This record gives sequence, structure tokens and C-alpha cells, in this order.
Amino acid sequence: MAPRAFISGLSGLTLTKDERAFLREARPWGLILFKRNIQDKNQVIDLVREALHELGGEAPVLVDQEGGRVARLQPPEWRRYPAAGEIAALPDPLALEAARLGARLIAADLAEIGITVDAAPVLDLPVPDSDPVIGDRAFGDEPVRVLWL
Repeated sequence: MAPRAFISGLSGLTLTKDERAFLREARPWGLILFKRNIQDKNQVIDLVREALHELGGEAPVLVDQEGGRVARLQPPEWRRYPAAGEIAALPDPLALEAARLGARLIAADLAEIGITVDAAPVLDLPVPDSDPVIGDRAFGDEPVRVLWL
């Protein structure tokens, strides 16, 4: 028996015949949804339900829903959230309260449509002389503050 795939991405808004067969046969540990898989709430609910059915039950369903520029779930169906850097720029203790509230609201959005894991990089730090991709996706550049938020 071949080793199980860790996570499987899907090609579009609905499962193809080949994807159904793959999910039944390969039994990946979980699924990750990308922007190409998301149109509206009902479509995502149906896609997740069908994929889990093909997997034979429970499996983690992941998405990147960080806020700011990395948000797979977009308005008008879902709320717009600020980037981690915007939250971190708030004065304390407001920053901590905003970070907690934002995380709870995102979790509620995801749970409503069957997504169980948010792949947000909450402990990332921008590092000097590295790729600037993290930027405002980080809660700051001080490890203790990032841990606190």
C-alpha cells in the first residue's frame, strides 16, 4: 500500500471524477482549500461535505485566512479582517484584545462552512535581509511581543 498523502488540494469549485477517485483511493490526511475552491458559503459547504464523504468521514480541512492581503474568503460573503501588522500597531492592551477577537471571528467564519484549520502564520517574524513576503502578515519583529499577541 502506498503511503498516504499528507494534504491534498483540489482543482476547482466542485470535485472532478478524478478527484473523487483520488480521495477514495489515496485517503489523504486532509484537504487544503485555495481561492480557486471558494465562491460562496453554500458552494464551500457542499465542496467540503462531498470531499469528506469521499474520504469516508472526518479529516482536517485547511485554508489560509489570515486577514489583510492573505484572505481566501472574501467579502461580500465573509468579513474583511486586518493584517496582523495592523493589529500589532494598536496600543496595548487593545492589540491583544483585537488579536483575540479577530481570531475568534475567523474561527467562527471557518467553522460555519466546515473548515477546521486556519493556516495563518501567527508566529512568523520578518528577518533582516530575507524575502519581504511576511511583511504585515507578522504581529511584529520582536519575538516576545509576537508570542504575547
